[in-house]
Amino acid sequence: MSTTRLRPPRNHADPRAIRWWTVQWLILMVPVAGAAVAAYWLLGDRPVWLGAGVAVFAVGCVVLALAAPRAYYRVERWEVTDEAVYTRKGWLTHTWKVAPMSRIQRIDTARGPVQRLFGLADVTVTTASSAGAIKIEALDHEVAAALADRLTALTQTTPGDAT
Repeated sequence: MSTTRLRPPRNHADPRAIRWWTVQWLILMVPVAGAAVAAYWLLGDRPVWLGAGVAVFAVGCVVLALAAPRAYYRVERWEVTDEAVYTRKGWLTHTWKVAPMSRIQRIDTARGPVQRLFGLADVTVTTASSAGAIKIEALDHEVAAALADRLTALTQTTPGDAT
């Protein structure tokens, strides 16, 4: 039995991830806030209290879109050792995902169109676990490629059947 002890992961996403996540949140929240404001203006009788509520809601949507990515950046972490790859996420509930090298079946990188604009990529490590894959998000695309190469080399030299 191994005596390896996992410490809290040291690595963050790339700092550009904050801008990328902010764009994603704004793409979601601006139409929601805009729909609330439009619905208010289309009402025949517009009570002031409802207008104040809609204004608070719209401002709250924008504030959430600007604050959530920064909070997520502070709590999302990842690490790769010779024995395992692991992540920790979550503000209120910390979720750890650990994949021993001997259990890794597949390593993928992905870059969506907006990620390419920011020079970012994701690395997904898949095992036979029913808990799902481990996703390391928003890395510099060159760091992601190097990480995929490193994980591939480590899994090839690690004994085990990956099942």
